Amino acid sequence: MIEEIRIHGLGVIESSTLELGPGLTVITGETGAGKTMVVSALGLLLGGRADSGAVRTGAKQARVEGLVLAEAVDGLETAVDEAGGEAESGRVVFARNVSAEGRSRAYAGGAAVPVSTLSALTEPLVAVHGQSDQHRLLRAATQRDALDRFGDHADLLADYRAAHAALTTTESELTELRSQARERAREADLLRFGVEEISAVAPQAGEDVDLAAEESRLGHADTLRGAAEQAREALSSEHGTPDAMAAVAAARGLLDGVRDHDAEAGALADRVTELNYLLTDVATDVASYASRVEVDPGRLAAVSERRAALIALTRKYGDTVADVLAWCEESSARLAQLDATDDDIAALTERRTAQRAQLAEAGRRLSTARARAAERLGAAISEELTLLAMPHAEVSIVVGPVTVEAPEDPDDPPGDVLALDDAWVRFGRSGLDEVEFLLAANSGAEPRPLHKGASGGELSRVMLAVEVCLAGTNPVPTFVFDEVDAGVGGAAAVEIGRRLARLAGDAQVLVVTHLPQVAAFADRHVVVEKSSDGTVTSSGLTVLDDDGREQELSRMLAGLAGSDTAIAHARELLELAQDDTGAPRAARQRAG
Repeated sequence: MIEEIRIHGLGVIESSTLELGPGLTVITGETGAGKTMVVSALGLLLGGRADSGAVRTGAKQARVEGLVLAEAVDGLETAVDEAGGEAESGRVVFARNVSAEGRSRAYAGGAAVPVSTLSALTEPLVAVHGQSDQHRLLRAATQRDALDRFGDHADLLADYRAAHAALTTTESELTELRSQARERAREADLLRFGVEEISAVAPQAGEDVDLAAEESRLGHADTLRGAAEQAREALSSEHGTPDAMAAVAAARGLLDGVRDHDAEAGALADRVTELNYLLTDVATDVASYASRVEVDPGRLAAVSERRAALIALTRKYGDTVADVLAWCEESSARLAQLDATDDDIAALTERRTAQRAQLAEAGRRLSTARARAAERLGAAISEELTLLAMPHAEVSIVVGPVTVEAPEDPDDPPGDVLALDDAWVRFGRSGLDEVEFLLAANSGAEPRPLHKGASGGELSRVMLAVEVCLAGTNPVPTFVFDEVDAGVGGAAAVEIGRRLARLAGDAQVLVVTHLPQVAAFADRHVVVEKSSDGTVTSSGLTVLDDDGREQELSRMLAGLAGSDTAIAHARELLELAQDDTGAPRAARQRAG
């Protein structure tokens, strides 16, 4: 709820403060006095476009402040805190500055914020209705939302939106998988070729090292055998030529001959004896090695061919056979994933089919509830219009899906169409239905959409009737009506006053009006007065007492100040309003 509005340098208002309270507040005044500047000020606080032309002549800037009771909207204090501002004593100050050069600055809870943030914070606080705002009621989405609030469809709508969100997620996953099918197929072909090539060779870990050694040995077999035979001959000759063993035997004999003369010579002789044993073993091993070295061209060719196959793999898939085997293992796992994509697509398609059935059922339940609520709301609005001097008007609300042609592939329909019973319908986040308000303004007239069948004055009354019927269901705590009673007079004006008073029983209502019949029903009457030089001073917004209300209503009735007839008529209007809403008004005045 808005507790106070302070305006400086806006339009014809130099400086003024408007204290508001619960219930119905009306603002009146002569033409050009600046009544609509209050609505313009609210528009700035709601993030509306800043117009340097609205800055008062001679002023450097216009400033609008609004003091808001934070508890009016759940989470408002938290949102302001997240924006960098703060609430004091459960109240938040919102402000907007507009310079004469057109620059604009916004503030929330004392902190400078972007205008978009100010708009997001204040939008849930106020619903503005005026001649220029009536187009909102013509929007299909607005009409659907009004019907859902009236029918209390929050749970059904939540169920539908949960089903819609689940289907949207599945559709997105399915589309992504299908769109990447070509890339996945190309990747799978490359991986499959590599895995099959490696599997055909079937390399073993460490095989490349072993084969390299074997190839070197086989390629130099003659050289190796010749060297081994010569080494054996040098160690132990079979042809009587001097060899190492004979030389060692001679050395041992010489040392043994002097063993008795020196113990050290004996120790050396023993070591030479050990060397002789070692030479015998080595000579035997060399002879064995020489006998085993064979020239095998067939085996050499096989080893070379095997090595060539392994080298071909390491050129493509890794530096070593171990790297090739690691690549093969990883690629096999990735290939299994890619091959499972078809299964994933099939599973997602099956899930989508089930989710579409769930969405259709949730949509059917919501549509049924909307159809029932449409009958009740249409009748309630028609009854309100009767009280608003449109006795023959009838509002009907059409609820139904938009049917489309069956898709070429019913098993794979587009993402925004759905099979419902024997038809295909278009669906969205808010259901399967389109909702349209139709008005038959006179008996026998064919119901027509509001944008075709209602004049400005009729649309004003329809809008008011809708808000009255939705009273108590709208989360917005404050309603502003800017001369929505234009083009209305007489008994209809009295009924508009009654309906506004009724709406004010559930919300704060601020009305700019030129009709005394409406102003009579106010809980608080504010008059905008011009100063003698045609400007509005700081005292331009005045809350009237009972005598002041009589004088203002008489001026509005007769255009004259002090007319006895007009004053009598004004008292009659006030008494009528008191009789209608006396108890509620008294309670609201005490609360204010």
